[in-house]
Amino acid sequence: MSTLLQRPVLALFFFILILQGCASTQQRRNVEGSGFLGNYYSLLKKGGDEKALLGYINPNVNWNTYTKVILEPVRIWKDKETEGVSPEDRQTLVNFLHGQIYDALGKDYTIVQQAGPGVMRASFAITEAEASSPVMDTVTSIIPQLRILTGIKGYIVGGKPGFVGSASLEMKLTDAQTEMLLLADVDRRGGTKNLSGMTMEWNDVEKAYKYWAGLLRYRLCDLRGVTNCQEPKA
Repeated sequence: MSTLLQRPVLALFFFILILQGCASTQQRRNVEGSGFLGNYYSLLKKGGDEKALLGYINPNVNWNTYTKVILEPVRIWKDKETEGVSPEDRQTLVNFLHGQIYDALGKDYTIVQQAGPGVMRASFAITEAEASSPVMDTVTSIIPQLRILTGIKGYIVGGKPGFVGSASLEMKLTDAQTEMLLLADVDRRGGTKNLSGMTMEWNDVEKAYKYWAGLLRYRLCDLRGVTNCQEPKA
């Protein structure tokens, strides 16, 4: 192989290594409430990295008293961001998110169906589910010259890098008996052009769901005062 050919090949190799080291999803700059949380939006405060963009934690809760959780069916709160998703894809996304949350919370809590002492009620709503473009993903992920246009970490246009999927989620935890609000979050994430799963149009959304489920488990673990909580990777 000539020197002239070796240089672009080596450049592509190192470029791929850089991309593979990037996070699969990243938090977006902003998010808007959908209405799912009703009157609770006034309680939400800006979070930041590794937290929801908007969130609330009840300061008067003894988290160690909760050992069980009722997991409500995941809902899709239809608006302009989700109305274009096909019924089949909506069902797939709902099932996937529910499964991720069930697995995460099931590691530390008993999943139950009835309210009672020490039982939380967990409610979730998908408020944005936007697929990426697999064909364009493939092109823009492996040609360095084109990636310069958006930047390795994703140039944000309207809060989302070009040609990547994005997802928004709203959730709340309440006392299953008293309906007292324990915790509420509104967050939005999207892909970073990591090469993992780059030809799967819902890959970015699924990675966001996995992260959110792991983050919820981590935060509840931390709120209980456990010292070896496992923080999820984005």
